[in-house]
Amino acid sequence: MKLNKLHAALFAALIASGSAFAQSPIVIKFSHVVANDTPKGKGAERFKELAEKATNGRVKVEVYPNSTLYKDKEELEALQLGSVQMLAPSLAKFGPLGVKEFEVFDLPYIFPSREVLYRVTEGPIGKSLFKKLEAKGITGLAYWDNGFKDMTANKPLRTPADFRGLKMRIQSSKVLDAQFRALGANPQVMAFSEVYQALQTGVVDGTENTPSNIYTQKMHEVQSNMTVSKHGYIGYAVIVNKKFWDGLPADIRTALEGAMKEATKYTNAIAEQENAQALENIKKAGKTNVYVLNDKEKAEWRKALQPVHTQMAGRIGKDLIDSVNKEAAALGYK
Repeated sequence: MKLNKLHAALFAALIASGSAFAQSPIVIKFSHVVANDTPKGKGAERFKELAEKATNGRVKVEVYPNSTLYKDKEELEALQLGSVQMLAPSLAKFGPLGVKEFEVFDLPYIFPSREVLYRVTEGPIGKSLFKKLEAKGITGLAYWDNGFKDMTANKPLRTPADFRGLKMRIQSSKVLDAQFRALGANPQVMAFSEVYQALQTGVVDGTENTPSNIYTQKMHEVQSNMTVSKHGYIGYAVIVNKKFWDGLPADIRTALEGAMKEATKYTNAIAEQENAQALENIKKAGKTNVYVLNDKEKAEWRKALQPVHTQMAGRIGKDLIDSVNKEAAALGYK
């Protein structure tokens, strides 16, 4: 009799623990490499807020900014292994993963405006690119804007010739490597978290990035010159581990998709504003000479960098590059 009571007690305890387990929230670890006060950082926090509210607490989003969980080179592998569920890597990260088509976003001067960019990311091109990630165990959820890149160095950069011999930090991208080689510079692949120190100690002479990233990482404090060139684009893809995403209850997944849609609107809306404010802050700090390319100079840069499009056509796909150019032409750009 005592044994039966003991069995009953154990069974009741198991049921109770099972019920508690069923009620415990689903944890999404969202790792990224930039500061909280950047468009991506703010977007991640907004998604956390919206996701937890939309699921009535059934999902808990843990945001890990500033490479606190994984660095540039580690995060995609961590996602594929399921050690982290969500990332927002820059689009340049997918080339080294084997999805070279994403490097179309790295081509210099391919997006003449944000309108062209959004036609690409929000249309068939963007969807087809996400489809290519599925074979890698990744599901693409959204494209987040971070804006157009500018150049910094410890010397003025006004003509292509000014880059000759400079060591310029890049993300791991064949296109970005080709871009700086076309300018006569020496590209150096380096994790984002290491850039400030490398600039400070002279390991590299300069870099390219959006004003918000330059300002929040204090790169302007160790670079005497900045050229507003808007020569390239930095965007992010919010991605999840496919197995994790597919295994979520349908209602949870739907709620998270809605939260991501709202977070994307918010992030893309603030990107331009944040970059404009960061540029003003860099000017006010007084440590960096900020120079804006005029139309003639910009045309010279475009001419020097145009061969990169032809050079990379075999890698990225000529048809894809042509498709992006058609979107620009549809809006009146030549």
